[in-house]
Amino acid sequence: MGIKYLWDTNTIIYFLQKQFPASAEQFVDNTLKHSPPTISAITEIELLCWKTDIEKDLEVLYKFIDEAIVFELEKSIKLKTADIRKTHKIKLPDAIIAATALVHDLTLITRNTKDFITIDRLQVVNPFEK
Repeated sequence: MGIKYLWDTNTIIYFLQKQFPASAEQFVDNTLKHSPPTISAITEIELLCWKTDIEKDLEVLYKFIDEAIVFELEKSIKLKTADIRKTHKIKLPDAIIAATALVHDLTLITRNTKDFITIDRLQVVNPFEK
């Protein structure tokens, strides 16, 4: 069971709210057959900040986080984040997510490909284009 993908926060929200078109849903379901969802510590924090009035939504969110592999902010990710921020105009959370994908040699699943497209060696896939 090899991990290939790092999930961006927006991908998780679309997934949990069942807002994917059929082709994106199929792509994401296929990735889940091979490994549990993998997220950055920053994605975990962003998800924990998600506001909803529906208790069931929070239960689904917490279950997702519990089942995910979370990459913590180890030193190699911090150093790569700093490198990215020095050379690209990118928000700190996005730089952390990109650095996590690069350090662990993962493809980032995101709808916001434009936020990441200029980062060298970062592989990005938009599930909405599958």
